[in-house]
Amino acid sequence: MESSNFANLQVTLGHEFKNHDLLERAVSHASGTDHRLQSNERLEFLGDAVLGMVVCSYIYETFPDILEGEMTKIKSMVVSRQVCAEVAEELQLTEYLQLGKGMSSRSNMPASVGAAAFESLIGAVYVDGGLEPAREFILQQLRHRIHEAEESGHHENFKSVLQQHAQKTIGVTPVYSVLDEQGPDHAKCFEVGVEISGRHFDSCWGSSKKRAEQDAALNALIELGFVHRNEDGVITISPAT
Repeated sequence: MESSNFANLQVTLGHEFKNHDLLERAVSHASGTDHRLQSNERLEFLGDAVLGMVVCSYIYETFPDILEGEMTKIKSMVVSRQVCAEVAEELQLTEYLQLGKGMSSRSNMPASVGAAAFESLIGAVYVDGGLEPAREFILQQLRHRIHEAEESGHHENFKSVLQQHAQKTIGVTPVYSVLDEQGPDHAKCFEVGVEISGRHFDSCWGSSKKRAEQDAALNALIELGFVHRNEDGVITISPAT
């Protein structure tokens, strides 16, 4: 890699490498090496573990009031291959990769290559500088995504949110009722409605009672103005909740 590229990449990573050979390894795709042990695959393996640990630790420390299942869903959203590929594209990490002839075209490169580059560079920063610079790099890219995932309601605990609101504002618990059932026993669908202190909200159909209850709770939250859904379908829970 040219010295100018080394310098630019280190600025992007926020870390000045003591071992430039390590950084060279991190951007060496298997297609451009004589042996896969010379590629970035081992660093990718390590970086994946460091990424997961840093994100889990941040979720644990930042959101003390959410349950393990919700923590797991947020983590899964944030460290997905799709998100890693998006970060790699934002940082243009594939521009630094050393590729073989079979992958010379960067314009149609698989997203997985970018995701692997992101993880391998995390691994390289960790080996060269330890956990703290790796943590800083990861959170610089993913902190806002973690908060968006937590706030968006994608963990779909709408029944819990609605119950908290109802108990806090009027001191009652929402009541769910199965209004209708259709279909054979092995593929039955359920219509569920929710009522709060005599007020009935739009009912929802679901492939299970739990699914229908969650959707009915979401409908109620939207009607009450505690949850908003934008044109793209992204759901945001009001900070007042």
